Amino acid sequence: MRKLNVSLLAAALIAIAPVLALAQEHPQPAPTGESSQPVSDTWITTKVKTELLAAKDVSGLKIDVHTMNGVVSLSGKVDSQTQINKAKAVAKNVQGVRNVDAKGLMVAKK
Repeated sequence: MRKLNVSLLAAALIAIAPVLALAQEHPQPAPTGESSQPVSDTWITTKVKTELLAAKDVSGLKIDVHTMNGVVSLSGKVDSQTQINKAKAVAKNVQGVRNVDAKGLMVAKK
């Protein structure tokens, strides 16, 4: 009988060990939206293009976006200087953008 009790106790300890291990872990803080990781050029390009497509008064389909080391280059033909200015402003507001080069953006001749 004593041997059975020891066996049951050992089995119970083995079964509960993983639960106790999980209880020992410290809870992770909730994400805040901030990251200590650098933003990649690919992410910046995607985000700028998405923002341009969503922006009013900017023809995002006509603007090409390339990013190198956080510097966004915009190129293409738009309808007005106002659209160029708006595209630059949209790109500058994206996280990780260091600078915006819009020399490649031109007003299309009508």
